[in-house]
Amino acid sequence: SELQKRLGVREAPEARADAIVRGTITGYEADVPVSFSANPAQTVSARRRLQITLDVEIVDQITGKTLWSRKGLSASGEYAERAETDGRKLAIQHIVDDIVDGAQSQW
Repeated sequence: SELQKRLGVREAPEARADAIVRGTITGYEADVPVSFSANPAQTVSARRRLQITLDVEIVDQITGKTLWSRKGLSASGEYAERAETDGRKLAIQHIVDDIVDGAQSQW
């Protein structure tokens, strides 16, 4: 996974892990129009935006101490009409980037 590659960690069962990443999705908004077609006969959205908001934390399994946390972490991704999956992938990539940056700032 992206977290493993960029942080130099490896996956382990939760019971054996040194630290765990935990998150709760607190918001998911899709199909927000961001641009429209130029056809004057009809107004059709050409691009849409999806936004994901979550609370996330990295917890040391030994001490129980929170190593890093962020409430209301939010990311968005734009996508073409009927391609919500593309927007979701972009938003998730932005979230992973923010988690990696936050974790690296603590090490």
